Amino acid sequence: MSSALLPAPLTLDFSVEDVVLRGDLVMPPQARGVVLFAQGGGSSRMSPRTRTVAAFLNQAGFGTVLLDLLTEHEAQVDDVTHWYRFEVDLLAHRLIEVAEQLTLLPATRRLPIGCFGASTGAAAALVAAAARPELLRTVVSRGGRPDLAGHALRQVHAPTCLIVGGADREILSINAQALGHLHAAKSLEIIPGATHLFLEPGALEQVSRLGLRWLGQHLAPPLVPRSDH
Repeated sequence: MSSALLPAPLTLDFSVEDVVLRGDLVMPPQARGVVLFAQGGGSSRMSPRTRTVAAFLNQAGFGTVLLDLLTEHEAQVDDVTHWYRFEVDLLAHRLIEVAEQLTLLPATRRLPIGCFGASTGAAAALVAAAARPELLRTVVSRGGRPDLAGHALRQVHAPTCLIVGGADREILSINAQALGHLHAAKSLEIIPGATHLFLEPGALEQVSRLGLRWLGQHLAPPLVPRSDH
């Protein structure tokens, strides 16, 4: 699908209790599913890396929502204190609330929802998926901190793909340990030579392809033509 055929992003405001969270929705024609992106601390929906991955998924027919889990004021506080990025339960609650609102929007209400998390956002996605497996069908983690999901990690029944850079030693170790606590379909994908931000040539494309393969298998598998025999 050519990018010229993709609609422009639609910026939406999601009211979650006493805050308003902003997200950018892109829905390709005849979308197969919708992927909710959960950013890590110090990042926002404007992250070039996240937008690159989302555009790749859009080209493959998946809708995407790039979400700011923090308000502008909270993000400013977090830049100084790093407090909000580790409030995983709060972030997970907000993910669930936004996902529920997606089930009511005309453009997304009939589509399965998955989550693509990065860093601490991946922990929030796992906690949310553990709490609402019927709502969040699968999780993809990019350089994530699944250890921050705590006891919820053992309760995740959504198929989960953990993508880590091979040169990101500490995060690789964390993800390898977390893999053993997951009881659903799971995979640890290691991109050789890549560091935490996947800035190496071709690394982010590999992240995108691995994420797409997982989503194609577990969120919206292609239809198998019926046999007449």
